[in-house]
Formats: sequence, C-alpha cells, structure tokens
Amino acid sequence: MVSQQEQDIAFMQLAIEQAKLGRGRTSPNPCVGAVIVKNGVIVGKGFHQKAGTPHAEINAIADAGAIACTGATIYVTLEPCNHTGKTAPCSEAVLAAGVKRVVIGMSDPHDVASGGARFLQSNGLDVEIGILEEQCRRLNRPFLKYITSRLPWVVMKAGMSLDGRISFRLGQGGAVTGTVAKSRVHELRNRYDAILIGVDTALIDNPSLTTRLPQGGRDPLRVILDSRLRLPSAAKMLQQDSTAPTWIFCEHNASMAAQELLEQAGAVVHRVSSVSEGRLDLNEILLALGRFDILSVLVEGGAGVHGSFVRENLFDEVFLFIAPYFIGDIGTPLVKGSCLTESGPMKSLRGISTEFVGDDILVNGVISKDWS
Repeated sequence: MVSQQEQDIAFMQLAIEQAKLGRGRTSPNPCVGAVIVKNGVIVGKGFHQKAGTPHAEINAIADAGAIACTGATIYVTLEPCNHTGKTAPCSEAVLAAGVKRVVIGMSDPHDVASGGARFLQSNGLDVEIGILEEQCRRLNRPFLKYITSRLPWVVMKAGMSLDGRISFRLGQGGAVTGTVAKSRVHELRNRYDAILIGVDTALIDNPSLTTRLPQGGRDPLRVILDSRLRLPSAAKMLQQDSTAPTWIFCEHNASMAAQELLEQAGAVVHRVSSVSEGRLDLNEILLALGRFDILSVLVEGGAGVHGSFVRENLFDEVFLFIAPYFIGDIGTPLVKGSCLTESGPMKSLRGISTEFVGDDILVNGVISKDWS
C-alpha cells in the first residue's frame, strides 16, 4: 500500500513538472503548476503560462471539469493567491470548485498575494503546506529574489576547457565545448528572461543570441554592455527575425550619432553611469532590468564581463560546461581581472551538481543567499 505522504510527494512532483513548462514566460509572476487528483487518478493539470493569464489552479480546474473537481485533492506548487490583481483570487476559485483537500508546496512570500491557505482552511478545507518545499523554492529562485530586492537572478554560463579557457586563442571566438552542450545552452536561454554579453564578444562572434530548439523556443531579451556604442547597426542580432528586443547599455557620454544608427536598426539604448572608464555600473543595469520586470539574466560573457560580475559578487548561480582537454595560456581565461580585492572574499558555490553532457561535464551550483 502506498502511504498518503508518498502519494503527496509523487503528485507534487508532477505539479512541479507542470510549473517548469512556464519557466521564462511568467515574469514578473512565479512559475506555478497544479494537479488535481480524485480517487488516486489525475483528473486535471495546468500551469501558469504568462502574466495576466489564468493561474495554474484555474487551468487545472478547467482541465478537470466541475464534476471531477468535487471532493478531489488539488496539488499546487505555490499557495493559491488571495487577492485580485490582473486575475481573480485563486483561493476563491479553488473553494468554488468543490475540492476537499489542498496540498501546497510552499507558502506565497508576497505580502499582497499570500493568505490563500488561511482562507481555504477557514472555509473547511483540509490544507497541508510544505510538500517538496525545497524543490518548489528552487524552481522560483528568480521570483524569490525579485520580491525581496527588485533585482533579477543572475546566472553565469560558460563553456571552457579543463584549465578554464573559454577560447582557443586570445581575442578569437568559437565554441570550446561540443554540440550536446550547445543544445543545453539553448534550453537555458529558453527559460531565462534575458541573455547578457559584452560588446567584445558581440564584435568577435557576431552572435544571434536566439533560442534554437527542435520543438521551438522563446528568444530572451538580448542585453549588450557597450560603454562606447561600438556595436555596428549591421550586427546579426539587429538584422534577424526575432520577437525579442535588443537592449544596449552605454555610458552617458557615448556617441549620439551611434545611438541613432542603432535605434534605427531596432535597438533600445539605455545610458547608465560608469564606475571607471569603459566599465559600466552593473548594479544600476540590474536595477534597470528589474524595473522592467526582468526576473532572470543569463550572462554568457566574455571574460571581462564575467570578471566584473564576479568582482562585485553579483552572480547567484553558475552553469559551467567543461570540455575534457587543456588549452593553456594562449586561450582566453573564464574570468579577466582580479576578483578578490573589491568586495572581499568570494562566495562559495553550494548545492553543486555535475552531469555528463555529451563528452563535456556540466557543473551547476548556487551562491549562498537568503532567497535561494
């Protein structure tokens, strides 16, 4: 016989898989999944697809239908919201659906939206909170950071050799890792709100910075750090068919003529402060992204950009794809510049996992912070 706790864990895991379908598409809302079960059988499921559209509970209730919901259990990764925003309160919809039990992965940390569990309990429903809570929190780290700090979750992504080189020659581009790792990178792009690179990488690689997956994907916002507006208006990222915009951050005294050419090509130029010549204020940039409801940023380099983010302790998570060979000092290092003098000792990674991605090894870990 399977215990109630074992059933709860199994069905909550399915709700988490539903929630993952919304990654990169729900900002500024969290990713949420829901599964409705009656007599041990799944009768409905759903996830939050986009801000302003029905939440996961509503989609699952619609999928199940009124008859199936009566007396059922709903598993939801995040406490049902208890306020009226762009949509009506999910707590009231769950009550009206006739379910008898609500199993919640994690409480809603948002002051405005929380209170759904208390509302449902006060109306006689059996409510349990905390099933697979850590996994549910892990899924919504960008949201948890955003509501605490109004800053996006910042992720380092890099492909490198065993000795930490991201190119075979200084000043040259080209992939160090294999084709399977390349596919995984596009999966990462598909789940983050923005992708960020420095202008040197843009000039060397002339990348498209799009998401290319066999089943289709969504292009993230492209963010270029270009203090003096050196990116040409003919750059591939500005001359392609993509639904995502390209934002360029530059110094206040950058060329207005260059800005006009880039804007004519479709770019959006933001002027921000510099902390030194040619080095933009990353905190100001992240605050600007947060104001536009960008909850997560995938930083793809190059070495100078990685070095700046590391020096200022701005990374929250890393994905390092490591190729099984050495390159030596003729290659470009992962991080350029000293990283231990400006903000004190570096934070260590925790929750480290490794896996083979083709012939390469993927190392993933997070920096220890309150919201993670």
